[in-house]
Amino acid sequence: MMGTCLGPYEIVSRLGAGGMGEVWRARDTRLGRDVAIKVLPGEFASDPERLKRFEREAKATASLSHPNILDVHDVGTHEGVPYLVEELLEGESLKERLERGALPVPEAVRIACEVAKGLSAAHGKGIVHRDLKPGNVFLTADGRVKVLDFGLAKLVGTVPLGEAETLTQAPTATTEFGSVMGTVAYMAPEQARGMPVDLRTDVFAFGVVLYEMLVGERPFRGATGTDVVAAILKEEPAPLPASVPPELAAVVTRCLAKEPGERYQHGGEVEAALQGIQALGPVSLWPSLTRSLRRHPWLVAANAVVALVLLALLLDVGGVRRQLLGGSSSRVIRMAVLPFANLSGDPQQEYLSDGVTQEMIAQLGRLHPGSLSVIARTSVMRYKRTDTPIDKIGRELGVDYVLEGSAQREAGRIRISAELIQVRDQTQLWADVYERELSGIFALQSDVAQKVAGALALKLLPAEKAQLASARTVNPEAYEAYLKGSQAWIKMTKGDLDTAEGYFNLAIQKEPGYAAAYAGLATVWGCRNQMGYARQAEAVPRMKQAALKAVSLDDTLAEAHVAVAGLKTWHDWDLPAAGPEWERAVELNPSSADSLAMYSHYLAIMGRTDQAIARIDRALSLDPFDVTVHSFRGVVLIMAHRYDDALAEYHKVQEMEPANPVSADQLWGVLAATEKGKRAADAAKEYFATVAGFPEFGALMDQGFAEGGFPGAMRRAAGALAARAANGGRWATGVAALYAYAGDKGLALDWLERAYEERDPNLPYLRLPELDSLRDEPRFQALAHRLGIPLS
Repeated sequence: MMGTCLGPYEIVSRLGAGGMGEVWRARDTRLGRDVAIKVLPGEFASDPERLKRFEREAKATASLSHPNILDVHDVGTHEGVPYLVEELLEGESLKERLERGALPVPEAVRIACEVAKGLSAAHGKGIVHRDLKPGNVFLTADGRVKVLDFGLAKLVGTVPLGEAETLTQAPTATTEFGSVMGTVAYMAPEQARGMPVDLRTDVFAFGVVLYEMLVGERPFRGATGTDVVAAILKEEPAPLPASVPPELAAVVTRCLAKEPGERYQHGGEVEAALQGIQALGPVSLWPSLTRSLRRHPWLVAANAVVALVLLALLLDVGGVRRQLLGGSSSRVIRMAVLPFANLSGDPQQEYLSDGVTQEMIAQLGRLHPGSLSVIARTSVMRYKRTDTPIDKIGRELGVDYVLEGSAQREAGRIRISAELIQVRDQTQLWADVYERELSGIFALQSDVAQKVAGALALKLLPAEKAQLASARTVNPEAYEAYLKGSQAWIKMTKGDLDTAEGYFNLAIQKEPGYAAAYAGLATVWGCRNQMGYARQAEAVPRMKQAALKAVSLDDTLAEAHVAVAGLKTWHDWDLPAAGPEWERAVELNPSSADSLAMYSHYLAIMGRTDQAIARIDRALSLDPFDVTVHSFRGVVLIMAHRYDDALAEYHKVQEMEPANPVSADQLWGVLAATEKGKRAADAAKEYFATVAGFPEFGALMDQGFAEGGFPGAMRRAAGALAARAANGGRWATGVAALYAYAGDKGLALDWLERAYEERDPNLPYLRLPELDSLRDEPRFQALAHRLGIPLS
């Protein structure tokens, strides 16, 4: 092409080639400047839709006009071949620089800050890079940092995973949503799975790049592209070198979180975190320090002392930085919101003080999850109306601070007092009293949350400040009805659920657009379905209608996404679509132990047991005294085949709540998976007698055990339970499990098919050990495929 012209651009020389095509040096004959021209692959010319999208993406990128993003001057076509005209850069790519090894920490932080600024600018306009990597970061000869190819990664064609570093799938108008794009080693987990990408996908890639700058190697490696993807999905990177400050290591860790909701949410948050590290001083001072030593060797001894002081500040040895600078440690702060006292003197007003408690837990829990962990409702409500000393509460919950207070309603106004106490010495850090119209209660609670953040020296990011400032007003009558409904459904009796439904409907009548009330209705119908108080044919559609209405009214309502995720997991069996709903729910309310516990079951169902255990352990740290969370953890451990741990968990549950139904069910399941003897059969008899309400099974199972040991007992139980299922009830999956234990595979598979036809919500738990004997059966594999459950 040398010597030819593309419009007004005269080609001078070839600069290189890559996945995005060939790059040429050219002369802009109109403006008299040298530019770079990227000639894109020829297949673009035969795809009109792709050409349109190419032009749209190029124009969007050109609109960024940011110092840390490569300028796009022009876009055009030559003889049907599209090209981009970009600013010409002199220097080297970050990829080329990394071939010489890791970067010093100050230099890595400087480059990372500049890249984050570019990401922030693009993300502010809704543009996702999709292929951030060292090859797309350029270090100019004069010290600037430029991010290349913004918004263009999705235009690349298909490249085999095992043969190239870029894994892609050509997008079309109908298939773009599920495409897998990006460079394999820098892909976020959701990107590698072909799920939709967003700003957080770039944050993950940024974390990989930053890790590589600090270590000199990528965090996720493998012999083939497939091995790399497996590492991204399942493994954690090796620890960073000891020379990396803890604050910087925390940034890398958060960027590399497997779940999008646990990362920084956009480039602006990453930029703010890195600027905070730069503001500490020592990182940016190291270059000038070394220059001084070279110029003045006699300063070595003095500067060594200074260096030690700076290092102590940087690493916060003995808390010195916090004492001198007033900063906060990178360690996550743990706090509990104790039940707010009801000062009205009217027991009927308990719903209001309990509602304030729950909302404060939610507000603080989603405020700054990377730095502040808030104990969930169940574990703090045990301290309601007790005189338990603060230091004992601190030890039992493992918290550093507690927030306690009171709520009192007078006519149409509410008065809230709150105080923040440091557990260590029981000193009061902050206290205040607020009074507003009841319609402004959410703004009042936001004020309290902001004051708590200030007292804990949490530096809120702009998005977090905006979140607090966006508190809406509410119809007081609707809010009261909603709180009363929320207080009622928790008891989960048939009458209380009826009461809750009435209150939620009243809330909607008073305020038709009340999303939380619709989410409450979804919860009521979900409980009725779970407890058998309503026919599934009625409960599930009503639950779905209410949940979807809640999401349509307020997409930021975590409870609505939990309801939708639960529907897709256990009722619709749309498991691929359930994952993003669970992620969204946890992202919106990181302090919800219930959401994390249920999400852990979804992950275990999908075979992602390591992630499931991480989520359920997080739930347990937030709600250590919630027996349901402990029971859920036992199920996850069973599905991970960690039977000893599961057994210990269920013994713990029985100490907390001897009649807990989940523990009784799974306790005999653990024994059946490990022993298949008399103890397992006796545990099964105990479950059927005390939980299922079938005491007559005991004699039958004893007879079966005498005839054929554990399989004989299971065969007798299966026959008896099958008779029950024939008369109604959701026992099909249970019957299948019993027949599988008995060794009757054909009958087990028949009952699994029946469970599918009857929409048994327990069917997705195909990975429980009672069904392991069926895994090689074609019918079982076909069923798993229909459900979307991977068995490998």
